[in-house]
Amino acid sequence: MSSIGLFVAIIIVLSQISIPMPYGVPMTLQTLIIPIVGIILGKKDGTIATGLYLILGLIGLPVFAGFSGSVMSFIGPTGGFLISFPLMAYLAGMWSESGNKVFIGLILGSIINSVSGMLFFSLVTKSSLQVAFFACVAPFILTSVIKVVLSGLLGIRLKKLVTYRVKSV
Repeated sequence: MSSIGLFVAIIIVLSQISIPMPYGVPMTLQTLIIPIVGIILGKKDGTIATGLYLILGLIGLPVFAGFSGSVMSFIGPTGGFLISFPLMAYLAGMWSESGNKVFIGLILGSIINSVSGMLFFSLVTKSSLQVAFFACVAPFILTSVIKVVLSGLLGIRLKKLVTYRVKSV
């Protein structure tokens, strides 16, 4: 349970590292750390940690990017990204538990995050899918690929370190 709390805190800290982008969708480290949390904690605890993070923001604590947090974060233009986070953690954890297939889960999670964010943005802003794609997906394609690779490499390595450390204690 303490590891879940620790990773919720890490998600909160890394969520504050964000770069504002046009159309109001910031580039954050949330989509880097959430899959790592899933890999290290596993599908169940990774999903719980991510869900707790979202609950903290939902009740108004300033845990989301830009020190924001409220119901409005979920019903605003970027709400689709937030609601996909537990699934991202779950897929990363599930596929990492399946052996050497972690990158399948990371790619699926990244795609689901992008599509969910794009569809929600389109719905909330009443814009076309083309506009939503260029606001929510296109600017982040390269960084999404980089985050998938980094989260996979870091997550696998950190999980081995944590597992080794726990076994040797």
